[in-house]
Amino acid sequence: MKIIYIANIRIPTEKAHGVQIMEMCSAFSNAGNDVTLVVPNRSNNIKETPFEFYDIKENFKIVRLPTLNLIKFGKIGFLIQSIMFAKFSTIYALFKKSDIIYSRDELPLWFLSFFKKNLVLEIHVAKKNFVSKRVFEKVRGVIAITKGLRDLYINKYKINENKIFVAPDGVDLNKIKREISKYEARNLLGLPVDKKIILYAGSFFVYEWKGVNILLKASKKFGDDFLFVLVGGKDYEIQEIKKGDTLYNVMLIGHRPYKEIQYYMKSADVLVLPNKKGDQTSEKYTSPMKLFEYMASGNPIVASDLPSIREILNETNSVLVEPNSSDKLAESIKKVFNNENIADKIGKQSLVDIQNYSWEKRVVSILNFYNKIQIKL
Repeated sequence: MKIIYIANIRIPTEKAHGVQIMEMCSAFSNAGNDVTLVVPNRSNNIKETPFEFYDIKENFKIVRLPTLNLIKFGKIGFLIQSIMFAKFSTIYALFKKSDIIYSRDELPLWFLSFFKKNLVLEIHVAKKNFVSKRVFEKVRGVIAITKGLRDLYINKYKINENKIFVAPDGVDLNKIKREISKYEARNLLGLPVDKKIILYAGSFFVYEWKGVNILLKASKKFGDDFLFVLVGGKDYEIQEIKKGDTLYNVMLIGHRPYKEIQYYMKSADVLVLPNKKGDQTSEKYTSPMKLFEYMASGNPIVASDLPSIREILNETNSVLVEPNSSDKLAESIKKVFNNENIADKIGKQSLVDIQNYSWEKRVVSILNFYNKIQIKL
């Protein structure tokens, strides 16, 4: 099949959605499809090609369409740029043969819905407006990353349940399988080999519900033989944390190349996902890619006990902890360190369970769903 994937993103980008989109395009191609990723031609301080940056085989095409780089002007600039890109990508798709037009962006699909029926929308957040209302009515299929999102759109927004399919995020198992020991990874990254390392990967405070503040409070309940490594923050976030507190056993690391993150996860004794309750995205809608990368590392995971997380994790492959409590988080981390049997058991089970969450399996399930929808319609 010929698949056009439309994405209004700067590519490559340091943000996680860039990884997800590139991995999906690669997996679509590996499944035997002719794939074209359509993106805006935006200025970029990353000089590597997308394939080099994400360590992905160049097995699909990337087409860059002209657009004005207005993102620096805030919401109005982003809206103007989005409309321009939606129009240009619509024109492109209308003059190219395709079996599926796939996107995480509603606006291009809104324009295309007046001309095309072979549209698939992937949803990562909960929202409803006049654009999304038409898109949900007109697209052939909707891919939701969690059951929580699927239920929201069926129950609250009355979307036809036969059009929505749940496909959690995934991981490239071939990359994670590269053999490297914990201590080799630490030496490679310049991390101490004589510390017990608790690691968090991802944004710091851009999304407050990610619970970094809870993790930092928990770190105070550990001595200096432990090291909390937080990797993925922006420079201003790191400075803000350092300004506000004394961190004797915390190492703050900024954004690192995607291909390096797996080594950080391999270097850890415990991996932490401290998402907070009180935010619908955190509780019901998120499917964090780092969760799947955590699982693929084989290291024990301590994660917040939330419905969105429980769609993937359970008591056999992780230690689940009451969210929003630094005391409970610290207790659970210590539980893993104090019981080698628990650490070994949940780490091994994660390696078993992650086999169900490769990008290739995700793509196959989505294509099977789309083909069934085709038959029904």
